[in-house]
Amino acid sequence: MTNNILPKDKNELIKFIKKSNRFTNGQKVREFEKKWSKWLGVKYSTFVNSGASANLISLHILKEIEPKKKEIILPPFTWNSDVVSVINAGFKPVFVDINLENLALNEKIVSKKINKNTAAIFLTHAMGFIGLTKNFLNLIKKRKIFLIEDVCESHGAKLGNKKAGTFGQISNFSFYYAHHMTTIEGGMISTNSKKIDILAKMKRGHGLLRDSQDKSFIKKIKMKNKDLNSDFIFCTEGFNLRNDELSAVIGLEQIKRLDQNIKKRNYNHKLFLKNLRNDIFFKDFNLAGSSNYGLHLILRKKSKKLFNKILQILELNSIEYRIGSAGGGNQLRQPYLKKFRKKFNFRKFTNTEHMHFYSLYIGNYPELNRSKIINLCKILNSINIS
Repeated sequence: MTNNILPKDKNELIKFIKKSNRFTNGQKVREFEKKWSKWLGVKYSTFVNSGASANLISLHILKEIEPKKKEIILPPFTWNSDVVSVINAGFKPVFVDINLENLALNEKIVSKKINKNTAAIFLTHAMGFIGLTKNFLNLIKKRKIFLIEDVCESHGAKLGNKKAGTFGQISNFSFYYAHHMTTIEGGMISTNSKKIDILAKMKRGHGLLRDSQDKSFIKKIKMKNKDLNSDFIFCTEGFNLRNDELSAVIGLEQIKRLDQNIKKRNYNHKLFLKNLRNDIFFKDFNLAGSSNYGLHLILRKKSKKLFNKILQILELNSIEYRIGSAGGGNQLRQPYLKKFRKKFNFRKFTNTEHMHFYSLYIGNYPELNRSKIINLCKILNSINIS
């Protein structure tokens, strides 16, 4: 991504800087939160400084809501901040393999892992695919499991008429520079729960009561804590993960073209898959409701020799790529999770391991033109598999 901030974004930013004297979290942040909530289809949203911060706050909210249950089911094919937030909040990560058709949790395995100690399912909608099905949602509802959705790479992905991020009790988004829309850095926590929203806003701002933005709640807590300075009541464990007015101004401009950008990304993705060889590359994705993030190359069969050929031809043609896809493949192979390795057999994570060793993706963005995509496919299709 080289041009996700357009001149009109910069112009709005310049106008705001010239007329405003407040740049910390304020009116523009609240305006952006409301616009985002309306676009997504939820009641409340909290603007933070990154998707990773959204994850961290969400898991610490869960710790207060589910203090006794200690296990979180999540995929090893995800960004590391999902796993880190689980561990940081004191939960035990329970890893489950993914499906290749949507790169999300395998619901059949999930159903076997749910037990009385399961606090939540932390599901990642990876790379623009919708990670939920009606059957999966029925399972979650039947077993009364708390659902957190990571939608950082999949803004606008849908199941039916509902967007990803509206199914769980909490959903997290990232507005990193290369994502569907950007505030340069930034993230959002969305929910339909007033209780969760109050906690999210307080935890974003040091745990301060005044940051809850709920007058009746503030009044109630003040009455219980008359021995404290009412401006400095730290109501919950919190952080400083606030975003600022400047980022919100950019977000308010970016959201205006988000739907159109998603259409362009999906058009690019379908054109790419249509023109790509079927004998080498896996193309059996579930595209229903997708909001594409990247152009995937996943080998149908394991072959280090063939995979190396692909890398060589991409490098020869100066085509940038990322090996292993979201987060670099299997998080269980990363050094920070070394202590968990003895507990897991990599062979049980068949699809995650395949993505780790035999997949990569190439950037997709709204201005990627048709001729570049066709040319990319011609280059890839010219590979000699013998």
